Amino acid sequence: MVATEPEAVPDRSATPGLLGQLVRFVLIGGFCALVDSGLYWLLLQAGTWVHLAKAVSFIAGTTTAYFLNRRFTFNAGSTGGAGQVGGFVLLYTVTFFVNVGANALALSLLPDFRWRVALAWVIAQGMATTINFVMLKWVVFREKS
Repeated sequence: MVATEPEAVPDRSATPGLLGQLVRFVLIGGFCALVDSGLYWLLLQAGTWVHLAKAVSFIAGTTTAYFLNRRFTFNAGSTGGAGQVGGFVLLYTVTFFVNVGANALALSLLPDFRWRVALAWVIAQGMATTINFVMLKWVVFREKS
């Protein structure tokens, strides 16, 4: 009797394609926004100082985004360690300032109309989200060749 190697089982946990990653990134981002805003509201209702409440809720939403995107969007598994965490923190720090700056710039450039604040928020969020996706995909959670 000849020993044979077991058949290779397809890797069902393989990273999804670009479109799949985009869809997952947007869905996870929406969920993390709910974590952020929900915790912010709860902390405010509990009487927490507004700036502390925002800081805690932002950290909770961002931490949730890191773990969910790492696992479900970019399938980074357990690789990367402290380097990934550091890259993620640096990226989200930079995009926080890009977001705030883009919002301020849009508010200063847009004419005064009813949806001006909402449009500025959408522009700023769109810029930050695009930067985050690109940098997470090709830098923080890049696939090793």
